[in-house]
Amino acid sequence: MFLVNKYIEWGHKFAHDIYPASDRLVDGPAGQNLFFGLYFVVTGLHGLHIIIGMTLLAVSLVLVTRQKITAQNNAMLENSGLYWHLVDLIWIFIFPLFYLVV
Repeated sequence: MFLVNKYIEWGHKFAHDIYPASDRLVDGPAGQNLFFGLYFVVTGLHGLHIIIGMTLLAVSLVLVTRQKITAQNNAMLENSGLYWHLVDLIWIFIFPLFYLVV
């Protein structure tokens, strides 16, 4: 859902000429270009890490169903879960930074 939301949100921003170094932002208030530059970089990197996390969880699911991950051999599953929760935890800080502090 995050990736779908970002696709729609970024599409609207690009349609309204809101992207780093656009004429609208360069001629706008001071700091606006920097804000949106950071916004696109941070949310883009977060989206990339979500794709990596979903891939890790999907691989873990396949390995569990093939019984390659067991109660005695669970490091891959444990690390995939830890990675996913780290990505999730980081979003808790990103969301207020870009959406609530305006």
